[in-house]
Amino acid sequence: MTNTVQTKTHEFQTEVKQLLHLMVHSLYSSKEIFLRELISNASDASDKLSFEALQNEALFEGDGSMAIWIEPDEETNTLTIRDKGIGMSEEEVIANLGTIARSGTAEFLKQLSGDAKKDSRLIGQFGVGFYSAFIVADKVEVFTRRAGAPAAEGVYWSSQGDGEFELGQQEQAERGTRIVLHLREEEKEFLSLWRLRELVTKYSDHISLPVMLPKEAEGEEEKESVEWEQVNKATALWTRARNDISDEEYQEFYQHLSHDFGPALTWSHNRVEGTLDYTSLLYVPEKAPFDLWQRDMAHGLKLYVQRVFIMDEAEQFLPLYLRFVRGIVDSNDLSLNISREILQNNRTVNSLKTALTKRVLSMLEKLSKDEEKYQTFWDAFGSVLKEAPAEDFANRERVAKLFRFASTHTGEEVQNVSFEAYKERMQEGQKAIYYLVSDSHQNALGSPHLEVFRKKGIEVLLLSDRIDEWAMGHFTEFDGTPLQDISKGQLDLGDLEDEADKEAQKEADEKLAPLTKRIEELLKDDVAGVRTTHRLTDSPACLVVGEFDLGIQMRQILEASGQEVPDSKPTLEINPQHPLVERLQEEQAEDRVEDLIHVIYEQARLAGGENLKDAAAYVCRINKLLLELSV
Repeated sequence: MTNTVQTKTHEFQTEVKQLLHLMVHSLYSSKEIFLRELISNASDASDKLSFEALQNEALFEGDGSMAIWIEPDEETNTLTIRDKGIGMSEEEVIANLGTIARSGTAEFLKQLSGDAKKDSRLIGQFGVGFYSAFIVADKVEVFTRRAGAPAAEGVYWSSQGDGEFELGQQEQAERGTRIVLHLREEEKEFLSLWRLRELVTKYSDHISLPVMLPKEAEGEEEKESVEWEQVNKATALWTRARNDISDEEYQEFYQHLSHDFGPALTWSHNRVEGTLDYTSLLYVPEKAPFDLWQRDMAHGLKLYVQRVFIMDEAEQFLPLYLRFVRGIVDSNDLSLNISREILQNNRTVNSLKTALTKRVLSMLEKLSKDEEKYQTFWDAFGSVLKEAPAEDFANRERVAKLFRFASTHTGEEVQNVSFEAYKERMQEGQKAIYYLVSDSHQNALGSPHLEVFRKKGIEVLLLSDRIDEWAMGHFTEFDGTPLQDISKGQLDLGDLEDEADKEAQKEADEKLAPLTKRIEELLKDDVAGVRTTHRLTDSPACLVVGEFDLGIQMRQILEASGQEVPDSKPTLEINPQHPLVERLQEEQAEDRVEDLIHVIYEQARLAGGENLKDAAAYVCRINKLLLELSV
């Protein structure tokens, strides 16, 4: 910093202070990532200049050459990373280096655990890789000028990572950004040309811009000026033949592209020529980003047209349920001056979206053949994929084959049963795929609705994700087999019921008709009707919603979000063979009958995952009955 720069002190945003503290104290074991992040930022800045210069060539200021220069200085113990990209104005410096202007900041910070490996992934995903400079530097200076701005509007920024930063204007003839890291004494390894060359080759070989390092001095002669040499291939990786690219290179490019410090789970690289002319390189991450469920989450592919960068996060090329996919699409069919608005209603874009969606589904189908890897994918992104039936009618059946569920067949909470696997285990005479929706796996396992299915050994899929009932409402069959929610409507097991069961049910209906009528009259404000059932073996009663009514899970979600819930009442089904029901039929004392009826109804609500309307009254009735039993 020179004496001519007049600066003012500014406070970092509170979240940035927290981030800097965690960056320095949590990520020390991953310290070399700082160079990758700063090179990646410089590359992005150069891409953005190329894009803006399509409309305004004057931004090149007579010099269209671009590269990234890395210069170590042992005398001053500094490392400088410089580019000739778009640069920043003073407002952009404050926005990019002083605040985190992104929703979900609090959730992001909450998920930082202090585990270096886990936290490094989150920090990269959140797009704050610049702050990784403070892992190795006790002071960072930034000299920058936005392309097209006068030299006098250069900006100087500096900070020691302690909660404040200095900001001022300074003369800068050259566009772009220069970052000077004042390294800590123990970080001198990053002044070694050999070490820097190793890191560039390891992390940034695929950067499409030349990455330049000073040439090694020959002998002891000092050179009057720095001679530079390119140390990376500087070829866009997706333009190379697949056979020439190693898995390590694909993974390195993924980490550059996504700022994810962990590996990708799988990827697909394709060159297509014909009706459409494009190249795509698509990745499925191993872990979900922390903000996957935020509606305003930035997502989409990186768009290039004829190898010229156009925009980040172009969401028009994949449906929302595939928002976890990272990658690039490079089209020869789109115009270089295309905008986000034009992308919305472009026939070529729509065709690309169809093709890329099929490509991702093919990738997932291939991945599903590896059960262990697919389980990793499903645990991270299964709930998002369940949005597909409502959003993508054309691929609904294809996506359904990728679904996985928990099941009574395993009893475990892990979701690893497919529709196809279920159908292979269906009993002879079984005509439907049975499933049960509940607010938790444990509640599903304990549901009275499962009792007859356990008795007959019929498998039931157990659905406990918040999205499940909504998702299942958008398709009624799989591969020609109907899907049936066992908690809705009157249960008909068809050929799985024998004549003795049917005859017993008919006799129970006749025998208990007066009792069901009495219960129905007492609970008329709470239930639509009362009937005997053969679905229960151990419980006295259960509640069943109408076949086309909202289930308990959806009602609770709507109520929690403040939305109006359609008015409907469940049906109470009673087990004619249960001792409590038999006792109820024999009981003569009117007040005790009413107490028993209310207790049976309220227990059915609890077993179904619902709250009681009057918990205190329920406790009083239970206590009263217990006292009577003890006399």
